[in-house]
Amino acid sequence: MKRPFQPNNHKRKKNHGFFSRKLAGTGILNKRRSKGRKKLSA
Repeated sequence: MKRPFQPNNHKRKKNHGFFSRKLAGTGILNKRRSKGRKKLSA
């Protein structure tokens, strides 16, 4: 029997990584960029 969590870093990056956040339609990163933030994400 497999354990429940089978980490896959590539899939994780695709869903939650910086670029996926950058391309998101709601675009929190774009809002922060237009506001002129020095640091966009943690």
